[in-house]
Amino acid sequence: MSTFTTEKIRNVAVTGHSDTGKTSLVSAMLFDSGAMTRFGKVDEGIAPTDFDEDEVERKITINTAVAHVVHDGVKINLIDTPGYGIFTTEAMQGIRVADAVALMVSAVAGIEVQTDKMWKAAAQWELPVLFLVNLMDRDRASFDRAVQALQKKYGREVVPVQMPIGEEGSFRGVVDLMTGKAFTWERDESGTPTEGDVPADMADAVASAREALMEMVAEQDEETMEAYLEAGELDDETFRAALAKAVRARALFPVFALAAGKNIAVQPVMDAFVGLVPAPDWRPVSAKDAEGGDIELAVGPDEPAATYVFKTFSDPYAGRITLMRVFTGTVRPDSTLHNPRTGADERFGGLAIMQGKELVQVPELAPGDIGAVPKLKDTHTGDTLHDKSRPVIIPPVKIPEPAISFALEPKSKGDEDKLFTALGRIKEEDPTITTGRDPQTKELLISGAGQLHVEVVVARLKRRYKVDVVLHQPKVPYRETITGSAEVTTRHKKQTGGAGQFAECKIKLEPLPRGSGYEFVDKIFGGAISQGYRPAVDKGIQEAAEKGILAGYPVVDFRVTLLDGKEHPVDSSEMAFKIAGRKAFKECAAQCKPTLLEPIMKIDVFTPEEMMGDVMGDLNSRRGRVQGMDSEDGTSIIHALVPLAEMLTYAPSLRSITGGRGDYHMEFSHYDEVPKQLQEKIIAASQREEEEED
Repeated sequence: MSTFTTEKIRNVAVTGHSDTGKTSLVSAMLFDSGAMTRFGKVDEGIAPTDFDEDEVERKITINTAVAHVVHDGVKINLIDTPGYGIFTTEAMQGIRVADAVALMVSAVAGIEVQTDKMWKAAAQWELPVLFLVNLMDRDRASFDRAVQALQKKYGREVVPVQMPIGEEGSFRGVVDLMTGKAFTWERDESGTPTEGDVPADMADAVASAREALMEMVAEQDEETMEAYLEAGELDDETFRAALAKAVRARALFPVFALAAGKNIAVQPVMDAFVGLVPAPDWRPVSAKDAEGGDIELAVGPDEPAATYVFKTFSDPYAGRITLMRVFTGTVRPDSTLHNPRTGADERFGGLAIMQGKELVQVPELAPGDIGAVPKLKDTHTGDTLHDKSRPVIIPPVKIPEPAISFALEPKSKGDEDKLFTALGRIKEEDPTITTGRDPQTKELLISGAGQLHVEVVVARLKRRYKVDVVLHQPKVPYRETITGSAEVTTRHKKQTGGAGQFAECKIKLEPLPRGSGYEFVDKIFGGAISQGYRPAVDKGIQEAAEKGILAGYPVVDFRVTLLDGKEHPVDSSEMAFKIAGRKAFKECAAQCKPTLLEPIMKIDVFTPEEMMGDVMGDLNSRRGRVQGMDSEDGTSIIHALVPLAEMLTYAPSLRSITGGRGDYHMEFSHYDEVPKQLQEKIIAASQREEEEED
């Protein structure tokens, strides 16, 4: 395929809530441009950008994918992003390498959770936004209702540039308010438009809407306003140029109407991608230099190359594929770029552009283009690759903390090594997945953005890496402590045929403030116990504390004072004193009013204001203690302390309460005592588990 220069490239992230038709739009554009000979549909499992087996099976977009069309001599890179909230970071990676965001909105449902998240993501990177009101052919679809909701939420700068001809089952085309021309389509999915006159019953409304749009466009520029006031209107060329300037400056946000699944009114959107979306050299690239200072990179073919990796995935035939955007410079198949994260150089063995899952070889990538490199050694999502002559880092997408964790174990014990290898590869593809072994419970934990996210990983482990695993709720890392003090003297004496064992120690056990840990104090004066045996007493106490008093959980926050003891010149040994220390701790701790502690988490819950009462009620039912509340942009933020044991199933509950519009952040705060009635249940469960293991 021939290469395209920077001014002939457009990068558009197609985003929005789930089921708004993002993948259908990309499929329709590929079909209409001749890039595909068949209109690939999600329901039939043949959408070009939903090629992962999990996506085909579940009929949802899970991974950000790239395809391209050539329209009016311009290459449009279409970045198809997921719409489910748990894959938000994946969508953010797609937005990171775009120059504009096409934000899909359902003509039936209007603004939804991901609509607002993607709007904020576009604002974060200061990208133009084009609203595409899709599903205009569905029952209860309303373009006017959707536009009003968008204007109420995002301001009067949201401006319709089209008017739909018909709605619901009668939707068949649009009137372009910039030209005043009407276009209709047959409902045969061919995508062939017919230009005609504006329907008579729409003439007055179109004239009024066109005038309102022209006034809004003229308002954005002094020179344009003067031309408008002087002539009473704007000519088509001035009108379109002024609109494009306003869109690129985020002063106006145009709204389009379409039914992508029926291939109606898709071509005008492609026209808009060419005419309203800026080329990749529209502004310099913000980056960091080697010392971490802010710099701006000029976009040009002769500049030192700098690229950003926004996706890595494994292909069964080509191996690991790295997707990247060339922010500046020219990249060729024999290029060698430096990875500042690893400190290593990466030599390119080939260069391609993606058409869904297909790799199309190219001789070079111009500044601003998006391409793929196979089989890089150690480059991950979020990495910068740069020419060694100019060290830079392009700021990556921030990876959020996981929202939910599960314990994971292979069904077959012999698959443990395979499992660790497979998880390592999956983490390279998806940095939002984290794994690790809990040091206390010894369980292997996998954490992700939601239950579906983790289930997708489990399915991938089985399908791609042939590892069957079992998921279950993780154990809560309870701890034990004491609330009273006591002293005991314990003797360990054992006589066998040969040398015996003898050790005696006197200890005092007392509680310490929460979070203090363990303290050992040696107060023996003289030689009641030899200096060489005293560490053995300490070691025995620590071993006993690790195994717990009540339910087998580690004992924390206590001080042991070694007061006295006895030894035998022949039978005493380090082992004897370690055993004596173990016994002494068990006897003494039983007298010190032991109790269970549980981890308390600090959580911030983000919820729409109208649902705040239900969310707070749910937190109270989880033994939560609300610490305060804030409000930000119509969102309530509840700060609370909640036991971890009550948070294991919180993610799906919050999603249910808020209709998917809620979110939360959780981090460890401290340990606190478990209520007595719950302690009995935890101790009984632990004893049952111990009996089953025996």
